[in-house]
This record gives sequence, structure tokens and C-alpha cells, in this order.
Amino acid sequence: MKFSKIMVTAALGALVTTTACTTDPETGERRISKTAIGGIGGALGGYLLGDLVGGRRDRTEKIVGAGIGGLAGAGIGAYMDKQERDMRARTAGTDVQVVRQGDDLLLNIPSGINFATDSATVAPQFQRTLDQVAGVLADYRSTYIDVYGHTDSTGSDAYNQSLSERRAASVAAYLETRGVQAARIGTRGYGETQPIASNETEEGRAANRRVEIKIVPISQDELR
Repeated sequence: MKFSKIMVTAALGALVTTTACTTDPETGERRISKTAIGGIGGALGGYLLGDLVGGRRDRTEKIVGAGIGGLAGAGIGAYMDKQERDMRARTAGTDVQVVRQGDDLLLNIPSGINFATDSATVAPQFQRTLDQVAGVLADYRSTYIDVYGHTDSTGSDAYNQSLSERRAASVAAYLETRGVQAARIGTRGYGETQPIASNETEEGRAANRRVEIKIVPISQDELR
């Protein structure tokens, strides 16, 4: 079962690498095209390309209750373009990977800079990086934020699921202490179910021990 998950992930990675990426003519950054997102969305299911954690309706109610405004349709792309540029600038020189998916952003944060082995406590050396991320998120209020926790395959499924959930919650709590509104944040742990590399090597396991932050624009239409 775990082998098949790895093979599916590898196949999707190859698809994205060979057909799904476009190059921004101004920045030279690689990003996943909207056409490609539609093509791979079925294979990825609810993960990354799916709905927000907790469902969009529940999240929207929290946003409205917190008095957070949305974006006009024509302005969403420009808003996310600017946020992407600021995020890349603030995290330059770190191991944080910023990926653009349509109007969404995905931050891939490897565990080597955020958590000690078997720990859900944000490591001191990671706090400065997370401070930079939180600063951008706090500046761009009109976005939902999903925090996803992941582990490698070492240990039991139940333990890895719990650890991934605790890591996601830990990052979310830290973001809140840095001025990111709790109403904007959802968390989910995926345990070992979403590897991005082989768990047969130490390098692969290290890559799979990660946290991801998905940033989704809030549309005015959703708040009506």
C-alpha cells in the first residue's frame, strides 16, 4: 500500500515537472498552470487542490464573524501576485519553497528547519523563518490559510497521524502569536499518507517530514 502511494506521488511529480509548469516571463519562477491543475486535480483528490479544511461554508462564517473583508474578482490575481513576490523576498535564503497554483500559494517547509525528530514544538532556529512567513500572512488579511502536517513512514500509522496533526496545530498557534487571525487558519494532519519522496532512503524520509501552508484568496462573492 505504501509503495503504491509513493508511485502515485512520483507519477504526479513527473506530470507536474514535464507538463504542468510554466515560467513567469518577468520573474523566471516556475509555477503550476491552471490547465495542469485541472488535469491532475482528479488524481490528487481533496489534497492541496481541494476545498479548504473544515469546508468553505464554515470557514466563510468565521471570516465574516472576524470582520475580514474579501477581494473583488478582478483584483484577486494582482493581490496574490504581490503576496507571492513578498513571500519569496521574505523567505529568500531559507529552504522554504513557494509554489503558485492558479490564484493559490503553497509553502513547503521541510522538517529539518522546523521540528526536532518526534517533536511538535517549533524549533528556535525555525522561528525566524516562520516570523517572515507570518509577517506576510498578517499583511495580506484577505486570505484563508491551511496548515498541513506530514511525517515519514517510520512508526505506526496512528502515531504518525497524531504527530502530523500536532505539528500543524503548533505552526498555526505560532502564526497566531505573530498577528495572523485565528479565523483565517485551518489545520489538518496527513500522517504518512502523502509522501513526496521515497521512504526507503533517509533523504526521502527527511523530505516527507514537512509542513505545508496553503494560502487561498477570499472572494467578496463568498462573503455575501
